[in-house]
Amino acid sequence: MLSHVDKANRPTMVDVGDKAVTTRTATARATVVFPADAPLEAGGVLRTKKGPVFDTAIVAGVMAAKRTSELIPFCHPIVLEDCKISIEWGGPREVVIECSVRATHKTGVEMEALTGATTAALTVYDMCKALTHGIEIRDVALLSKTGGKRDYDKAAHGPKR
Repeated sequence: MLSHVDKANRPTMVDVGDKAVTTRTATARATVVFPADAPLEAGGVLRTKKGPVFDTAIVAGVMAAKRTSELIPFCHPIVLEDCKISIEWGGPREVVIECSVRATHKTGVEMEALTGATTAALTVYDMCKALTHGIEIRDVALLSKTGGKRDYDKAAHGPKR
């Protein structure tokens, strides 16, 4: 049963009033892939006229993770205690972005991690689109979560990337 639908089949926010406060963590990943014709130096520092791409994407991802409840209709406002974004070259034309978040709350932080990773990826796209519009954002996924009813580890549920 979906948690954001009431008995009358109408959309609703989940009532977390009776849930226990626990430490919640989540990590999500997004991959940005540049086409072969993109004139870039893979592995190096990526700078455009807009500035340092990775640094700007990190700031954007953290800002987005903190504001997830303003973007996703039924997300509860959560004060994040930590948010880390890592951006690294995963191959000659591939940038791997991971966002890890932590909060002590009654509800999970998966959406905050996913929002942080995807917004960082969108920022890389935005800052590099002058090179090519053939950039793709792929493989957006939750990698892990802890706290709440059950933990999740993608590596335990399928092939690890």
